[in-house]
Amino acid sequence: MRVLFITTEMDDFVRVGGLAAVSAALPRALRRRSDVRVMLPGYRDVVEQLTHVDIVGQCDALAEMPACSVGRAATKDGLPVYVLICPQLYDRPGNPYGDESGQDWPDNDIRFGRFASAAAELALGKVDKNWAADLVHANDWQAALTPAYLAWQNARLPSILTIHNLAYQGLFPPDSLRRIGAPESSFHIDGLEFYDHVSFLKGGLVYASHLTTVSATYAKEITTRELGCGLEGLLKRRSDADQLTGILNGIDESWDPRACAQLAQTFGAGDWEGKQANADYVRKQFGLALSRGPIFALVARLVHQKGVDLVLSAADEIFEAGGQIVVTGSGEPHIEKALVEAHLRRPDAISVTIGFNDGQARRIFAGSDFTLMPSRFEPCGLSQMYAQRFGSLPIGHQTGGLAETIKDGETGFLFSKPSPESFLGGVRRAFEAFRAKDRLDAMRRSAMARSFSWDLSAACYNALYKKTVAPSIVTLRPATPPLPA
Repeated sequence: MRVLFITTEMDDFVRVGGLAAVSAALPRALRRRSDVRVMLPGYRDVVEQLTHVDIVGQCDALAEMPACSVGRAATKDGLPVYVLICPQLYDRPGNPYGDESGQDWPDNDIRFGRFASAAAELALGKVDKNWAADLVHANDWQAALTPAYLAWQNARLPSILTIHNLAYQGLFPPDSLRRIGAPESSFHIDGLEFYDHVSFLKGGLVYASHLTTVSATYAKEITTRELGCGLEGLLKRRSDADQLTGILNGIDESWDPRACAQLAQTFGAGDWEGKQANADYVRKQFGLALSRGPIFALVARLVHQKGVDLVLSAADEIFEAGGQIVVTGSGEPHIEKALVEAHLRRPDAISVTIGFNDGQARRIFAGSDFTLMPSRFEPCGLSQMYAQRFGSLPIGHQTGGLAETIKDGETGFLFSKPSPESFLGGVRRAFEAFRAKDRLDAMRRSAMARSFSWDLSAACYNALYKKTVAPSIVTLRPATPPLPA
């Protein structure tokens, strides 16, 4: 099966969040089963890292979206990658979505409308004359209009949209409809319209053949008013029609503390001297005082969703009990500022690094005793999986993927509500385990024995690909998939 995997991040080239890790690992896990090809925007960082790009075709200008070319390249291990070449849209400083100060680009509707429309052209065989897709797999709001552009061309190509985080929807003024060449008839409650805005994500939710999200628990949660972000009615209808599936993410095999070259010292389950060597390194590297207490890691995007305020509210109790906190990540300026101020008050007990470095994150997981994940919601989460593999027991809110991947009292600790009191309950249980060395040893061994391989996830996606493609082979599908009744 020929699958076009459409994403705006990939660990090989550019990373903002967990989407990059998924986009690097899942297509590779699927390669044994399918002809999977990744499509990315031609950001400056992407183009600079590719050693050879063959231009395979062009996309004409559409509405206010400029003409562009599509190049084909490959990763170092041979995974095919298509790159949308359009310097005026993608050759910019900053990250894929905003400028160096963190502000979204004002023309993101054109940038990602162009990306989705070009992906549809490529999938249909109109760009690379030697390849067309049997199915498109779009990810998040930036690629979500790909199924819509297919439907607007009366194409019968099956499509899957994966929701990595429903809170990010790609909302733009109504005028964006004209700018991206979308038909006026699509701006209504059963189309792209969302509270008088154009919603790129809703376009995918309406037009994709099938929807997935990154854990079975989150697939249920987004059909509720609490976590449905205003789209729960549509998602409930698609779920009731068996058109919404939760498939848990995995992590790649490099997350093995016995072989990870980026650690201060490799170690395995039971080699607690090796883990202690990483703790000593972390304390020295981040300027923490010598201590026999536990280290709590916070490796996350520093945004409201992640519950960083709960960590700050619990910090004094953690310090008084002998614990220390190591933070790395970036995000909302006011949250970054609050963390830096906490560090300035207690530099011996809390270290804060604004920014993200993969090697540094691995050393923090290896050196820490516990990983804090008080997310208000968490579609899947990867840090709790990384942490367990490295013997850092996660303390997580019982939601989304955290509820599915943390075994409470066995490989970590779950708390029931995203509140200071509930979170502190989890922290106190962690301190109790830390003081009971036999129990700590058993929990670390259980956590490090967990397997979060992508193979199971890939098998689930492959089965879903076949199921989604089958109707287009057996019958003539409607040009525009109707909303479920």
